[in-house]
Formats: sequence, C-alpha cells, structure tokens
Amino acid sequence: MRSPGRPEPSRAVQREFWRLIASGVTTVEASNGVGVSWPVASRWFRHAGGMPPISLDEPTGRYLSFAEREEIALLRVQQLGVREIARRIGRDPGTISRELRRNAATRSGQQAYRALVAQWKAQQAAKRPKTAKLAGNDRLREYVQERLSGSVRGPDGSLLTGPATAVWKGLNKPHRQDRRWSIAWSPEQISHRLRVDFPDDGSMRISHEAIYQSLFIEGRGALKRELVTCLRTGRALRQPRARSQSKPQGHVTADVVLIERPAEAEDRAVPGHWEGDLIIGTGRSAIGTLIERSSRSTLLVHLPRLEGWGEQQPVKNGPSLGGYGAVAMNAALTVSMTKLPEQLRKTLTWDRGKELSAHAQFALSTGTKVFFADPRSPWQRPTNENTNGLLRQFFPKGTDLSRWTADDLEAVALTLNNRPRKVLGWKTPAEVFSEQLQLLQQPGVATTG
Repeated sequence: MRSPGRPEPSRAVQREFWRLIASGVTTVEASNGVGVSWPVASRWFRHAGGMPPISLDEPTGRYLSFAEREEIALLRVQQLGVREIARRIGRDPGTISRELRRNAATRSGQQAYRALVAQWKAQQAAKRPKTAKLAGNDRLREYVQERLSGSVRGPDGSLLTGPATAVWKGLNKPHRQDRRWSIAWSPEQISHRLRVDFPDDGSMRISHEAIYQSLFIEGRGALKRELVTCLRTGRALRQPRARSQSKPQGHVTADVVLIERPAEAEDRAVPGHWEGDLIIGTGRSAIGTLIERSSRSTLLVHLPRLEGWGEQQPVKNGPSLGGYGAVAMNAALTVSMTKLPEQLRKTLTWDRGKELSAHAQFALSTGTKVFFADPRSPWQRPTNENTNGLLRQFFPKGTDLSRWTADDLEAVALTLNNRPRKVLGWKTPAEVFSEQLQLLQQPGVATTG
C-alpha cells in the first residue's frame, strides 16, 4: 500500500462537515467548524456534487472507530499486550491483533502503530470501487442521454435549434440569458418511463438518484457533467435544502373570486378547468400560459407586439403596444380557447393581473367562466406555477420573448405535453388529454357543463 503522505482528515471529521452543510451554513463556516482549510472543504463539496457521499454513512459497531484507534496507540506505547488492550477497550483480542498487523505504519522500516495512519489504511481497504450502471450499459446510457439532452422537434418532426448559447463553463445556468433547448425530461421521469417502455427488460432499470449522482459527482464516468444544463434548475451542484431561502383590483368583483369557483375544479376529477398566467421577458414581451388542471396539458398563447411598438411614445390609458394589454390579451385567449371542445373550457383561474380586466367579454365569447386567485397567493394556481417554472428552461428571465413565433411556442408546448408526469402515473399530458377527447366523442356520455 502506498504511503499516505499527509493523510486526509478522518471520516468522523468529514461526517461533521456534511452535518454542518445540512444545517444551512456556508462551506467556509463548515470548514471552520471542523478545523480544515476552506479550499479543502470546497473541494469536498464540489467533488461530491453538493451531497454527502454514501461512504460517509455512520459506521456500525462492527468496525473500529478513530477514537478506538487512538486508544490502541496510547496503550501500545505503554507496552501493554494484545489481550490487555482488548480488555480495556472492550474488543476481541483477535480484532486488536489483526488491527496491529494490518494497519501499522511501516515507513520507518519497522512496524509502529499510529492512529492516523491506521485510520487511513482502514479507509483505503474499505473502498469497494464499482462501475456505475450507466457506464457499463451503453443502451441504457443512450436512452438517458437522449431524454435529457435530445433536440426539440416541431409537430411535423422538423428539428428546432433554439437560441444560440455560450459554452458551458462548469457553473450554474446563465443568469437572464438563453439556455439550450432540449427534451429535458427529469431523472425521475426517465427512471419511471423505463418501466413503461421496457416492461420485460430488467437491464433497462435505473433509479433517478443514480442519474443525479452521475450528473453531479465528479469521476463517475457515465454522463457528461455539462448535461446538468438540461435539468430544469440548471444547477451544477446540488443545493442543500436548508440553504434555500424562501423569497418572499378593481376588475375583480365578488362573483369572480376564487371561493366562488366550482368544487369540481378543485378536485381535478372533471376535465375542462384551466389555470393561466403570463411569463414576462424584456421590453415588455410576454407569453400566455394555459394549463388544464386534470391532464396538465399546456397551451402557449402567442402575444406579438402591436403595430407602432418602439416607434411612438406610449399614450397614457391608451392601448398597450407590448402585446398583452386587455384588448390584445382578450383576443389571443379567445382564439386559443375556442379551438377546444366546449366541454373542455369550463373555467379559467388567473392571478390579479389587469391584462384580464376584460374577463366578462372573454367569458361571453368563449363560455369559459373566469375566476381570480387571492392577492400574493401563487399556490392557488399550483399547476400553472409549476409549468411556468418548466417553461423558464426554454424562455429564461431577462430574454426577449417577442422573437418566438406561434410555431415555436407550439413546438415547446408539444415538448412539455409529451413528457411523462409522476402525478399522471407516468403518462404524458398528451395521452391523458387524448383520452379525455375520446370520452367526449362517445355518444351518451354525460357532462357537467
């Protein structure tokens, strides 16, 4: 066994470091807490992908601890025999004999038991290197990579390149810049979809945690690290949960507040109830989002800028040339909703934004009753908020959203609607929506419309 040089801190020290990280402190504070330099602690955090290694799990009583090895070294210096040492620390004499024989330091040419060297040797011997499943199964790896980083295609199968992006530098997703468009299934979606696509092939199985570890942990040799940019969060490292910080009208009348919404919309049992919102870009550009609560199907509303944008000064109380004023919003939403069967456009829940101040006319044109969530209560539109987060992978904050055509938005919606969802039993929103349409086409099917 090679000489350790200066052995690394014991596992007990590293376990304490990860306990401090889990409590929410910074890497520098955790390094001061365990007595190691912050570059060493930063390297631990980075190489482990921001999550404590499995090898640092609390040991069982079967193995000697570092404290016991220190006690053995002190008693050995006092010239005590193996049986006496075993009696004093409460271990079997055979355990002490093997420890002194296997883990003694031999650098000086003679055996001398030192606790630090013995701990290092024991940790080296305990390692069980194992090839990652993705590294040893080419077919499985290609399946995972395709659904993480595959290209987005339009309804006709044509390839959409999306925006041009800079080369990944090992950091988190760029702030307020374009990101590469990809299929971007989550590891959990990929893991469960494998059981659907390969029901009888046991080799095509992998947990979502194993996929995450292949992305985050250096040296796994399975997936390229830059594929983390295909994750929705775009994080290069995992973020400890305790570090996360929670950040913190006149057109709404008593008959359209959320409490007046039918109970059937709340339990998601009946299709046809939608949630809507805007995602905003630079230059007052926006895209409308409509999400069906039962199937989680997504419709994206194209909101092009009106004639005269950027050429004339805005007029107070005049039309909004950005594309999502009350008139333009009403027209665009009406076009999108009237493409659906009447039974699938019962209600629409919106936030308190004034872009839908003409909701009465919209309800009259489409037969869709509009309700407004309470102020500062995004959790009352959970499906919409979740989908808006997914859409930010394609339309990041701080980018111009007016440059995308209606065909581009349709392709992105198609991509989201063909990703399996855990809440749907790993079916896709498109599959569930298709089932709903088939039920509506059956004669004699009663509706609650």
